[in-house]
Amino acid sequence: MLPVHLDRTRPEPLPAQLAAAVRRLVTDGTLTTGDRLPSSRALAADLGVARAVVEQAYDQLLAESWVQTRRGSGTFVASGEALPAPAPPPRPATREPSYVRLDAGTPWIDPRHAAGWKRAWREVSATRPPRGYPDPRGLPELRDALAERLARTRGLTVEPDEILVTTGSTDGLRQLLGALGPGDVLVEDPGYRAAVETVRAAGRTVVDHPALAPVIGLAGCAAAYVTPAHQHPLGRVMPAADRLALLAAARQADAVVVEDDYDSEFRYDVAPVPALAALDRSRVAYLGTASKSVSPSLRLGWLVAPPAAHEILVRRRAVTHDTPPWPTQRALLTLLRDGWADKVVRTARRVYADRAPRVAAAMAPHAELAGPLAGMYSTWLTGPASARAARAGARAAGFDLQLLAEYCRSAHLTGFVLGFGGVTDAELDRALSAIADGLSEPPDQPDPLDQ
Repeated sequence: MLPVHLDRTRPEPLPAQLAAAVRRLVTDGTLTTGDRLPSSRALAADLGVARAVVEQAYDQLLAESWVQTRRGSGTFVASGEALPAPAPPPRPATREPSYVRLDAGTPWIDPRHAAGWKRAWREVSATRPPRGYPDPRGLPELRDALAERLARTRGLTVEPDEILVTTGSTDGLRQLLGALGPGDVLVEDPGYRAAVETVRAAGRTVVDHPALAPVIGLAGCAAAYVTPAHQHPLGRVMPAADRLALLAAARQADAVVVEDDYDSEFRYDVAPVPALAALDRSRVAYLGTASKSVSPSLRLGWLVAPPAAHEILVRRRAVTHDTPPWPTQRALLTLLRDGWADKVVRTARRVYADRAPRVAAAMAPHAELAGPLAGMYSTWLTGPASARAARAGARAAGFDLQLLAEYCRSAHLTGFVLGFGGVTDAELDRALSAIADGLSEPPDQPDPLDQ
């Protein structure tokens, strides 16, 4: 008989216990290929259970290929090729340390504005959804509100039907690239990492271009991806002369300039810089996002593409239904109509305007500011050893600090990118103290900037 014990006090059914016991006997080598199992009648008598218990266990093992039956002969351990592959030995679970992210993309949303968010979702639940598939361009009422907002805040006058609602900037970039002709894509270096991955995923070659140098040629490129209002991550505003040079290069190469206008609303030193697309709507594709003004998790953005690409995208989206979910579009419409989004932007702008000088005061003794103070992050130039020391200090205090080198491909810049939007004031003070402490300690190796 089999060396098996069934425990009636366990919650696991007896057939399942028996099947598990037979599996263990096979995997530990007690039973080997071809061994005959006891008959269901004999094993049931030996274990003191009903014959149906053994039959159910054998049926389960047969379904899992642990055993085979031979007509008139009985039940046998399956041959090696028929046995299921043994499960890998369990590995102890390892949990990554949980850090508060000091990233460049998480905004400050004042908790006092929570009521407006809740009201938007109540309206969604009370509103009748559209029949069938929605408009491929996006919810018409939302596009009306976005057109008004672009004209008022970005100096960009467009018709609502020229706007395509997307699931964010990278989604807009992905769709746009699919509507352009063959060619590479110029991307600022250092630059937005998600844009680089999106270009590569589209099967196009990324052409590295120094972020602070003017673009004077786009030969072989279908597009140039730029962040002119607030270069990501160095923070510079693209000068007027560089904007004109970029547009001239795009016209000469018949390329499209992709303007990612990710956080232009959050300037607190001067008025927001007008959108590059306002200079040439036929040549510039404009990408906007609600991630910084509402929430990254909402996953909504908008694309204003040049006319030829726009027509291609509308026809394609009508077939693929590649549009954001209607409930999130409807919620954003309420937030815009009620003035909630404007209120959040104004509040966040004041918070950033207060925090940026505090960050500068704490970091200036140790690092060089890469660009003007604006938005919800600032970038600091140091040697590589100092950058690592800054991150180590941050992590020791429970914060994750991003290194500038992680944004570079061909560029050789080092330092760190310090986001201060997604934290409380108390957390920011602790983070700044920890980073400053890390920068104050002698580096493990010579720092090139100190030589």
